[in-house]
Amino acid sequence: MAEWAKEPAWSSSASPREGRATSVRSMSVRGESTKKMPTSAKTTDAVMDEAADRTAVISNKLKAIYKKSIEPVEKRYRYDYFFESPYLTDVEFDAKPMVLLVGQYSVGKTSFIRYVLGSDFPGQRIGPEPTTDRFTVLLNGPEERTIPGNALSVHPDLPFRGLERFGVSFLSRLEGSQLPSSVLRSVTLIDTPGILSGEKQRVNRGYDFTRVVAWFAEKADLIILLFDAHKLDISDELKGAIDVLKGHEDKIRCILNKADQIDRQQLMRVYGALLWSLGKTMSSPEVARVYVGSFWSQPLVNLDNADLFEMEEKDLMKDLAILPRQSAVRKINELVKRLRKVKTLAYIIGYLKAQMPAVMGKEKKQKKLIADLPNVFRTIMKKYDLSAGDFPDINQFSAKLNESKFTEFNTLKDSQIAELDKVLNEDIPSLMELLPSEKDTPESLRAKYSDPSRQEVAIPIGTAKFGKKEKYDANPFGFAEDDEDHYWALQESSERLRSAFEELGPQGGFLPTAIARDVLVKTGLDREQLRQIWNLSDIDRDGLFDFDEYVVAMFLCDAVMQKGRPIPQELPTAVVPPRKREILKSRAVGNNF
Repeated sequence: MAEWAKEPAWSSSASPREGRATSVRSMSVRGESTKKMPTSAKTTDAVMDEAADRTAVISNKLKAIYKKSIEPVEKRYRYDYFFESPYLTDVEFDAKPMVLLVGQYSVGKTSFIRYVLGSDFPGQRIGPEPTTDRFTVLLNGPEERTIPGNALSVHPDLPFRGLERFGVSFLSRLEGSQLPSSVLRSVTLIDTPGILSGEKQRVNRGYDFTRVVAWFAEKADLIILLFDAHKLDISDELKGAIDVLKGHEDKIRCILNKADQIDRQQLMRVYGALLWSLGKTMSSPEVARVYVGSFWSQPLVNLDNADLFEMEEKDLMKDLAILPRQSAVRKINELVKRLRKVKTLAYIIGYLKAQMPAVMGKEKKQKKLIADLPNVFRTIMKKYDLSAGDFPDINQFSAKLNESKFTEFNTLKDSQIAELDKVLNEDIPSLMELLPSEKDTPESLRAKYSDPSRQEVAIPIGTAKFGKKEKYDANPFGFAEDDEDHYWALQESSERLRSAFEELGPQGGFLPTAIARDVLVKTGLDREQLRQIWNLSDIDRDGLFDFDEYVVAMFLCDAVMQKGRPIPQELPTAVVPPRKREILKSRAVGNNF
């Protein structure tokens, strides 16, 4: 038994290069030595190279669809006027995912950004008073500098030209903050001024805060609402900001920040109060997702809920990290939402134009139609089988109609409506085929997820603030043999086997039973040997192999095939993955009774 623990994977008499050349990993796990691939077959690398620019390909196709089929309809029926949304530019299709942070003053928005970036940024202001008095756009760049709002809004490579409509007063309160950052290579962060309470402060901004928030919300891929555990009151301006987020509920995530400063009982009450307040404010039947914790680098004040805060932080950071992977889906989703609104607007304008008399009584008829707008909407919805959710806000739309002349409206053009239907029924579904689906093979699935430039956001995460030691205890080369609780004899082997495991296409981190079985069968060992190896490797008895169990199985196969060792009755402690040792201990205790 001792030799099993001392010489864990590949024989020390062979060099690392030789060990890898004769191991199970390169011999038959991938099936490369037993079957020669046809010359016409594509290698995994070739497939991945073809799909590396998947997001860029989808963006280019969306641009073509928009320019050809959607923008002409928008211009014909004045979509930019009625929905206060300018026509889309190529830059907006190519833009990185955008994260918008909204909240009252002193809830920790700027501290959260600093924590995610892992460093200070130009123009950063943090304090208990309302310190952030401007919208700050955080961008990746070769050097640290600030960019004035007027220059930012006309930058040819940035999607902020639409902000010019809010005037010089707003642009003087807009600032770009550029710095070299691994996080900002993949996403753009938007810090907003702290939301105030009281009519005086709102008027003194010099611009319409809620309209600006609405503009950013439409462009954002994720909207984070932050709340302070010590002040849950939702001011009028915050309520106005939340109201303009209607239609973007799928993007919203809420954070209950500074929760480490209250004890467990108070946290339960505060969390319930926040959900109640959000339920009254957000007109949605679903409960908003609320992350609880302390989202900055300082150690927790109260460790009562440290484990909960750590799990909540990991969930939130995962939401942020996968944004680039979801970028293509989000671009398609946003364009489909816009297309539906454009189509509905075309029917509305076309209907209103058709109701106008040819000669006399035009003004009187226009006023009557506006007054009867609810019935007009119902008529159009039934006539064209439209969804109520695609119609504009009736009060805002009425105000826009009052400033328009119906006689100047364009008539409904059936060919344009047919083109929009073609986009929905043919063009968009063909784009969706470029995205990962259950029909994909492991190779094509990995290829579709492959985007070297922006695969995941590199967000730094540590455990020291939660009162725990870091993973390697300041040593990235693992634990020594005398550390019996943490040492794993197969650690080095696991690093070599990681790529082979990923090539097998694990689902949720696990190899399905059929795939794991095929891997073992290809080793050429007999059925009884494989049965014993499976029993030893499948430590948690779930019929699946996670990565650690896969490493153990490969180690056992290699030991039998290359070194002629017998299969042990049980695994030595040093060979058992550290996080699974409790399972074996509890099983051993159970067998004693």
